[in-house]
Amino acid sequence: MGTLLVALQFGLLLVLAALAASNMMHGVIPARAFLLAGTSVVLAAWTLVYNRPGNFNIRPMPKIHGVLVTTGSYRWIRHPMYTSVLLGGAALAWTSSTFIGWVTWSALAIVLLKKSTLEERWMCEKHPGYAAYLLRTKRFLPLAFLKASALSTPATAAQACFRQAAHRRSAPAPD
Repeated sequence: MGTLLVALQFGLLLVLAALAASNMMHGVIPARAFLLAGTSVVLAAWTLVYNRPGNFNIRPMPKIHGVLVTTGSYRWIRHPMYTSVLLGGAALAWTSSTFIGWVTWSALAIVLLKKSTLEERWMCEKHPGYAAYLLRTKRFLPLAFLKASALSTPATAAQACFRQAAHRRSAPAPD
């Protein structure tokens, strides 16, 4: 499932780029698109200062030796790279000046929401401190909350993490 979501993410970004290409080639790029793109780049760079390449994975599965990062942009947002992708995608949708651009961006947002939900389940399994982290951070935007599934609310997601941790502790040790 994770590989499919990554393929959909990149496919939708390519569609957005193709839709915006004509306007970009003619220099028709709205100021708001520049602002969104700039914000996307700044957020991505800030995130990479704290979560170095080698610690994260393009697929939603955590790296075997990865560590939980809770500083920098991760202090407020659990998925700042996804937020950066959404901002960049919004810049492309705005530049495309088409309804289909915004439909494509909406599909991208749904894919990233699903991808982040899957990633959070796996992060709960790998990092015992992830449940507490869920309770104090937002998924994509520090001042807003997107609710789309049972695991969307931090409290519900944290409860699921705590259940997984309890299950790990009560499971018999492997031989």
